[in-house]
Amino acid sequence: MLYPSIDKLIDLCGSKYALVVVTAKRARRLQNETLTQPGSSTTRNVSRALWEIGDGKIAVEGKGPQAK
Repeated sequence: MLYPSIDKLIDLCGSKYALVVVTAKRARRLQNETLTQPGSSTTRNVSRALWEIGDGKIAVEGKGPQAK
């Protein structure tokens, strides 16, 4: 079983599409940070972004179907 589970991530973001957008934005920021810092981590940026979302470190604005 992989951590974090896709079900937990979708609950946090509201939909699969919101999850993809939030993950991509965070992964890009991580990529930009590693380009400016020597000695980058071996963890992939997308995996790290998903872990951060699962741990609640990344806030997802407007989650849920009723959000406008």
